[in-house]
Formats: sequence, structure tokens, C-alpha cells
Amino acid sequence: MSARTTTETGAGDGRPQRHPHEQGRHAAAQPVLESAIYEGTVLHRRHSPHAHAFRYGMAMLFLDLGELDRIFEGRWFWSIDRRNLAEFRRGDFLGDPSTPLEAAVRARVAETIGRVPEGPIRLLTHLRYFGHSFNPVSFYYCYEADGRSLDVVVAEITNTPWKQRHAYVLPVAEAEQHAAALTWRFEKRFHVSPFMAMQHDYAWRLLPPGETLCIHMDVLHRGPGCGRAFDATLTLQRKPIDASGLARVLWRYPLMTTRIVAAIHWQALRLWLRGNPVHDHPDKKAAPP
Repeated sequence: MSARTTTETGAGDGRPQRHPHEQGRHAAAQPVLESAIYEGTVLHRRHSPHAHAFRYGMAMLFLDLGELDRIFEGRWFWSIDRRNLAEFRRGDFLGDPSTPLEAAVRARVAETIGRVPEGPIRLLTHLRYFGHSFNPVSFYYCYEADGRSLDVVVAEITNTPWKQRHAYVLPVAEAEQHAAALTWRFEKRFHVSPFMAMQHDYAWRLLPPGETLCIHMDVLHRGPGCGRAFDATLTLQRKPIDASGLARVLWRYPLMTTRIVAAIHWQALRLWLRGNPVHDHPDKKAAPP
């Protein structure tokens, strides 16, 4: 059985049904967006050397990179590469800012696995809010040509406080599959935090985006029977990316990226006060390619 997975959408949502000709006219005038808002919580748990945990609410945008102009067209407080309360800035993401992001993602995948994903690319991320940007991790979901079957996931990590970026390319064909969940196990290759050494392995489990989006990331001590050092769980529910949804993001999470940075530094201070060891960057001059 193929390891690739398909996102399914249900029918029969209780809305009045239109005459087929009316449906066709409506669909032509207002094509359905694949993009969405995902809202929920993130939980971080440190298991060693001292137990520590925290949870906070958040919202992330799930953006089909082919829909960006349609998403933000006519939005007063949202823009692309133009200063605003919320801004999608090309330079905040993978690759050369002079290259379209979609092309940069395809090139990164091809460089790693030797082929280019054929379908749409959808990005789960935070935008730049009030001029400030920080994404601990952004996920690029690369689909097959049908736009439904997930092909590759690219996870772009940004570390703190260095603000370096590194992308892990995770082909669905190489994942362990249990029902709809996909799991990848691989070696940590990028220094993320002063409170986490490099000598760890990862186990990441994802449910492909649907009405619910769930990502669980285990950081494992290297070696048999060593157990978890840390884990993080992102649990989000899909919301429409319409005028009211975008307004809710700005109203409920107005300083999202600033809040993330503040939370990271506050939790780092608490770890330091509890005596957790600090690990220097293995190479302060450059991040891995």
C-alpha cells in the first residue's frame, strides 16, 4: 500500500443546495480557497534534566502559495511585501528573496530527493505582525498534481537567538504510516536552542491538514532506551480565511510573533534559573546548508 495520503473533504454540510447552473455561476465568481486559518494551542514539555511544561493559544495561517493575491486583495490591514499590521514578506521565508517562494520550495525539494513536487504548495506559518517576524517552524505541504495527495513536507526551522534557518525535507513515501498519521525519524542536524544539545534524534508525527491539524515533535536522547528529552504538540482547528477570520486573528493575537519571542525568552530564563545546562552553538559562523 502506498504511503502517500489524501486529504478528504466531507459533503452534506446542511447548506441550501443551488440549481446546478446557479452553482456553476457562483463557483466561477467565487472559487473556493484551499487556504485557511488554523487556531488552537501549542504544548511544550521538557523531560530532562528538569521537567518543565507550558501551553499557550495561537493562530497560524495555512496559505496556498498560488492564492496569495486572492487572500489579501482588498484587505486594509493585510498586505504582501508592503508594511502593514499583518504582512506576508517574501524575505521571511525559504531561499533567495528574489526567487518566488513556490519556486524556492520546489528547488529545495529537488535538491534533496532528486525530483520536483508537481502539485500546489501550502504553507503553515506566522506572518509578520506590526513589523515583527519570527517563526520557530514553518511547514510547507507539497501536494501531488491532484492537489489532494500529500507528497512531501518541508519543515523550515528558525533558531533562537541566532535567527538562522534550516529546512528538513520529509518525503511522504519515507514516512511510517498508521491510519492517517505520518511519522518520520531522523537525526537532528541544526542547533535550535542554547538549552538543547545537538546529540539528539527526532520523531515527528503529522496528521495532514483537514478540519483538524496536529503535529507532534519528539526530541530523543541518542542511543537505545534513552527516552525523550523534549516534545511539542500543535493542535489546531480549521477556520475560514475570510474577513471575519482575519479580523479575529488581529483582535485575539495582535502581537503573535512578539509574544512567541517573549515566551521563548521567559521560558529560557526559567530554565536557566533551574540550573539547566547551556550549550554553545557548534558553529557560530554559519548554519548548515
